[in-house]
Amino acid sequence: MEGDLDLRSFAILSFILVVSYTLISKYRSRVRLPPSPIGLPIIGHLHLVAPIPHQALHKLSMRYGDLIHLRLGSVPCVVASSAEVAKKLLRTNDLSFSDRPQSKAVSYLTYGSSDFSFAPYGPYWRFVKKLCVSELLGVRTLHQLLPTRREEIVALMKTLHDKSLEGKAIDMGGELIRLTNNVISRMMMSRRCLVSDGEFEEVRKLVKEVAELTGKFNLADYIGLCKNLDLQGLNRRIEDVHRRFDGMMEKILKDKEEVRRKMKETGSMAKDLLDILIDISEDATAEVRLTKENIKAFVLDIFVAGTDTSAITMEWALAELINHPNILHKARDEIDAVVGKNRLVEESDIPNLPYLQAIVKETMRLHPAGPLIVRQSNKDSNIDGYDIPAKTTVFVNVWAIGRDPKHWSDPLKFFPERFMENEREMVDAKGQHFALIPFGSGRRACPGASLALELIHSALGAMIQCFEWKVDSEGAVDMAEGPGLTLARAKPLFCTPQARQYMLPLPLEFV
Repeated sequence: MEGDLDLRSFAILSFILVVSYTLISKYRSRVRLPPSPIGLPIIGHLHLVAPIPHQALHKLSMRYGDLIHLRLGSVPCVVASSAEVAKKLLRTNDLSFSDRPQSKAVSYLTYGSSDFSFAPYGPYWRFVKKLCVSELLGVRTLHQLLPTRREEIVALMKTLHDKSLEGKAIDMGGELIRLTNNVISRMMMSRRCLVSDGEFEEVRKLVKEVAELTGKFNLADYIGLCKNLDLQGLNRRIEDVHRRFDGMMEKILKDKEEVRRKMKETGSMAKDLLDILIDISEDATAEVRLTKENIKAFVLDIFVAGTDTSAITMEWALAELINHPNILHKARDEIDAVVGKNRLVEESDIPNLPYLQAIVKETMRLHPAGPLIVRQSNKDSNIDGYDIPAKTTVFVNVWAIGRDPKHWSDPLKFFPERFMENEREMVDAKGQHFALIPFGSGRRACPGASLALELIHSALGAMIQCFEWKVDSEGAVDMAEGPGLTLARAKPLFCTPQARQYMLPLPLEFV
């Protein structure tokens, strides 16, 4: 009896595989898909994208071309690995690829995609995009919040100065997360996350876990048979992170209600980003009425996109500078010549510091904080003669594009001078030059690019200006990458700051 069952099961499975192969073959004969490696039954090409997806996809593109087709479980995907194909996807055919795929983690953590980053393209998304550009992250708001960024950078320099007196190595990734978290927190709700009650540590953990969970390949998203299973134990983690974040947001909103009540009583007009969102949610004439879930999800977007990515970029930049002391010294000489030694570098100095700008661009080329841009096609399209059906997930491999020898000579070398030569000097990182798109491009490009660049340049400039940096006896920093939605380092950057002079060029109240 058991033998008969085994034979019957084998026969059924064989029949399913034969029928599946036949259907796929007929489909491919009607639709001209991009080149593809041989896939496996059920899982397709999932086994080829581990352990670090952007690296694995880059290896596949080197063999199969700049535009390839993959089947991740039951999900059809295409991968673009060149600036030319990226431009066709993100600009020429922007409207056709303006949606984001919905994963289990993203949907749950963002209250059913009630946020901005993962919301479907439509009236709500366009409204929030306009809100970001005009008010939340616009030029006027960034200018008003310049003193906040300045104060937090000065506070970081003071902390590093105090640590330097102890002569102990510190986790620079943690310090930079604290900097960006405090900037975002003060912009968002006019206060820092408190160290005393563990609020900062909780926010830091939440940001890290959200980035990790939304960047993981969850079998439930790709294999239909696993849709209702939790084989990787991710559901429990997703629910736990959501519960903790929602509890934190409820407390923040409750505290904000009390602050707003007092503001009305005193006639105060000072408003932060959370005030703006709440005002819109209470405006009966608003084009779109924001719900409490929209506000919570938007705050999550700002914290994750605004803290993790900027801190990671600065951490990679500092690691490269430690490994290339000649570049560090050249950058410091530029700052000393332009700024002097009696004051701290400011955002207004950045246009006059082209080498510092080149260092940031080179860091983003080699270590883009978001190594993969993910989109979903909303209608049938044709790119370079290949058909891309609707509902296809699209990966633009920013990491691979930044290492493409067709656009970058000696692409694996950290060489900021490449951005000081001829037309390269005019290349920016805001999505206009497709060989360098760390913030994406097109209508779904990151709206916080200007804020991130202001903070990264001024904070990195201050760290170069004020300190020498030492690592352990090996003398070099390990540059291995870790997995996740953002390009985290495999190992934290521990180093020892050494103040260049006893009295740093800081405002007197901070020294």
